[in-house]
Amino acid sequence: MHVGSSTFFQNHRQTMSDFEVYQNELRLADMVEPLGFDSIWAVEHHFTDYTMCPDVLQFLSYMAGRTQTVQLGSMVVVLPWHNPLRVAEQFSVLDHLSGGRAIVGVGRGLARVEFDGFQLEMSESRTRFAESTQLLVRALEDGVAEFNGELIKQPRANIRPRPYKSFKGRTYAAAVSPESSLALAQLGLGMLIIPQKPWNEVESELKSYREIYQKLNGEPAPPPVVVGFTFCNEDEERAEEIASEYVGNYWESIMDHYEFHGDHLKETKGYEYYGKFTEKIEQYGDQDVKDFFLDLQVWGTPEQCYEKIMATRRRTGSESYLAAFSFGGMPYSEVENSMKLFAEKVMPRLKEVPSAA
Repeated sequence: MHVGSSTFFQNHRQTMSDFEVYQNELRLADMVEPLGFDSIWAVEHHFTDYTMCPDVLQFLSYMAGRTQTVQLGSMVVVLPWHNPLRVAEQFSVLDHLSGGRAIVGVGRGLARVEFDGFQLEMSESRTRFAESTQLLVRALEDGVAEFNGELIKQPRANIRPRPYKSFKGRTYAAAVSPESSLALAQLGLGMLIIPQKPWNEVESELKSYREIYQKLNGEPAPPPVVVGFTFCNEDEERAEEIASEYVGNYWESIMDHYEFHGDHLKETKGYEYYGKFTEKIEQYGDQDVKDFFLDLQVWGTPEQCYEKIMATRRRTGSESYLAAFSFGGMPYSEVENSMKLFAEKVMPRLKEVPSAA
């Protein structure tokens, strides 16, 4: 299996300065390659302390110059907030800087605060994402950007530097709603899964996604990439105590950033699935939903972490696991110890797992 690590740059409850967060997160990022991880990833967000990485490709370019072997993944670049031509140029530059180590991850966006900040209509995001993705994928394959859609009107322009090599097999998108899963199949993209709903629902959507992908693309869909908020400790009780607190904190930050207690998602075109999600939160209550989210993540002793990742692999057919170690205001001493223990006792076993193919 491929094993990566993701940085989040979260300043939960603003317990330190943003500069201190960056210094700590960059120190963790510098540990990724020496510890033997296969890739490093970052996620784009704006305007709040939820995730303070507004330019993922800027961060990955920085890491390209500080590393030799790890792949560099975006988890994700939110295309509706960008000119897709510029994104194609940026990925091409990153691939040249890193010698072909870039992994493209894109998404649609969900937080009202971010769409409002960019003065964009959330109701247009599904169309804007689909059109931007088509332009991006073609531009990175052909070296030429050109598109005439409902929202994206791009006259022919060359990508320079020309793409270093094909991005086929290393282009993914995040999907949560069933509609998004099917859209990825139609666009020929791999799926990036961030656990947040029952695994049986994920399995059902993966089945439909794979069927449509095979039919439209004439080949099997690539295995999905699975992300998990991860805490590893030799003491089982300590692991549960720490995970409960800080995964719980992270869930609270999700609720705040995406305003899941509000009604706006129910009334926004293209976000009806998330509107139903807010109804489930109201139905079950904050604590039950928080506990459910905790149970989806990977935490425990090294053996427990390994077994949870393998259980997810059996459900999804994933060949990659991306561990997020720093979240929810967890003390950096705990983060570092967890990361090192995972690298020492869990990762080698995962890398020995043969490909399902």
